[in-house]
Amino acid sequence: MPRSILVVEDEKEIRDLLALYLRKEGFSPLLAPDGETAILSARREKPDLVLLDILLPKADGLEVLRAIRTTPEIAGTPVVMLTAKGDETDRIVGLELGADDYIPKPFSPREVVARIKAILRRSHAAAGEPEPALLSYRELRMDVGRHEVRIQGKPVSLTSKEFRILQALLASSGRVLSREAILRKVWGEDTHVIDRTVDVHIAKLRQKIPLLVKAIETVKDVGYKLREG
Repeated sequence: MPRSILVVEDEKEIRDLLALYLRKEGFSPLLAPDGETAILSARREKPDLVLLDILLPKADGLEVLRAIRTTPEIAGTPVVMLTAKGDETDRIVGLELGADDYIPKPFSPREVVARIKAILRRSHAAAGEPEPALLSYRELRMDVGRHEVRIQGKPVSLTSKEFRILQALLASSGRVLSREAILRKVWGEDTHVIDRTVDVHIAKLRQKIPLLVKAIETVKDVGYKLREG
């Protein structure tokens, strides 16, 4: 079954162009012209990935992203932001809300499709990299196969990137992970994101899981490590 990509874009020409390139590459595009339609479609269709413009009618892209990240059934869905806004502040806001990647307009449809493929490979794989199915730290439990994190039995909603960063820290057995190592492990070798992205996601992990505020240690000028439990 082809993977479904929800394309959220109010400009019909861009929306149709992206759909055309996605179909050529074997994807099944779902189209939404505004934010409200996007939220309903994401919850109903549960796409494999969302391409999301920021400047949308009815509900802007950041509202849509927030709705996706707070809906448990789709909270881990990869989201790529498409927008004419290209400055660092806009990128950081999107990343803080849980975006997986950020592509400023104008863009090449071929590049967009290539980035989608790379993100889906990283999200669904780590084939050939055997990882423990269950990881734990104090009262935190991670079920890798089920993509679940629980604290004292209560589920915690994490984005796909937050989940994989936490997985890397749990699996590192107290070793220091540089920002570059985290980027490679979570975003892949062909990543276009910056070191600051790791800091943003670590901050969100600490915010969502208070246990990690002190448990994740910042190693100055290097990266992060999980304090031995």
